Amino acid sequence: MKACIAVLALTATMASAFAPAPVNTVARHHARTVSTATPLRMSDKVFDQEAFIAESKTMRLKHLEEQAMFALKIAVENYGNAVFPNALIAGDVVITHLLHRMGYLQSGQAKVMVVDTFHLFPETMEFLREIEDFYGFKAEVFCAEGVPSGDKAAYDKKYGENLWREDIEQYDKVCKVEPFQRGLKTLKADCMINGRTRWQGFERAWIDQFENAPIGGGLAKCNPIAYWTLEDTFDYIAKYQVPHHPLHAKGYPSIGDAKDTIPIPEDGSTRFVNFKFEGDPKPWLDYASERKGRFVGLANKDGSTKTECGIHVAGAERTFDRDLWESGAVKNIASNEEALEIIKSGKEAIIAVYAPWCQFCQGMEEEFAKYAESAGVPVYKFRGDEEREFVSEHLNTKSFPTVNFVKSDGSVVKYDSEARKVEDFANFEKSFQSASV
Repeated sequence: MKACIAVLALTATMASAFAPAPVNTVARHHARTVSTATPLRMSDKVFDQEAFIAESKTMRLKHLEEQAMFALKIAVENYGNAVFPNALIAGDVVITHLLHRMGYLQSGQAKVMVVDTFHLFPETMEFLREIEDFYGFKAEVFCAEGVPSGDKAAYDKKYGENLWREDIEQYDKVCKVEPFQRGLKTLKADCMINGRTRWQGFERAWIDQFENAPIGGGLAKCNPIAYWTLEDTFDYIAKYQVPHHPLHAKGYPSIGDAKDTIPIPEDGSTRFVNFKFEGDPKPWLDYASERKGRFVGLANKDGSTKTECGIHVAGAERTFDRDLWESGAVKNIASNEEALEIIKSGKEAIIAVYAPWCQFCQGMEEEFAKYAESAGVPVYKFRGDEEREFVSEHLNTKSFPTVNFVKSDGSVVKYDSEARKVEDFANFEKSFQSASV
């Protein structure tokens, strides 16, 4: 309080010293001819600038803490089911600590969920176990649909080890967006807590502490540290000695997938070790620099630099939790054996190899269904994402969708075009009838 009074007194003194004098033309004329050498004295006491800055930072952080806790109180107590998707980055460990201070982790009033993409750093899931033990809570872990938690081999078999190379948008949907949304639904979230901040970049520059999320049918989104800088975040971690991701000590300001996350600077010269910075902290703390080491080498389909994984963007609510061609003329192939029977039957057919989560398969659903109604041969669908080795060997499939014409001699010919209208499929079928005449 004394510091506040001193600051106000200093401000008043400076304001008085620099206030314009009343207009007086005589005095003004006199001032032109007579100069004064009287120096301006702010105070007899030397102003300690460093102490003032330190005091101001302490005051700021205290305010930010109270503000964040007030937002969390509303999120947890005003809503019935607050869920915190925790990515274990700097801002998220601050929120974890705040929830612990408020007793919401111990009571279970705030649930914690984590999305395992199967491409995280090994240290990330190990760190999760550490903070679970430290704070006494248990996070719910969600991953790609139909894959047991922690089973990377099962993921590779179902979705492909290189899905992220083949189609980064589908990778985001399969490994991040869909598990994220399924987690919120499973935990019956009505308010989602997350660690986004305005300081992180222009995509987030106007967020407030509360907003409607673009996912989950309009549930509320609480951004308790929306107004914090990254410096504020690390100041808080240092102040309370908050457990934080071990990769901060190896030069990573933010941590995502191991495949596209790098230290900043790349030589790892900036680190956060033993609750203080080593090296120059500016490469981390400058505006919009926290996530510079994320999504490295990745681009959106329009060629723009990738800066978001898709969880927090408009349109992320478009989940796909049903199969394709559930009714109509497209017949289902239920097994590998049934597929081989059709290939070896001596009869012509069309087989579409698909994955229900694939946006291109979804995009052709209506046109392919219409084609099947008037096709001159039986039309089948075969879900290939669960049988990748089989469809690669027998049905020419490297990506989805793949449409094949099965000839009477048992050979399988791939439809090699991106055109997927009714007439395109019909012309593909007719091309084999013409060849047989």
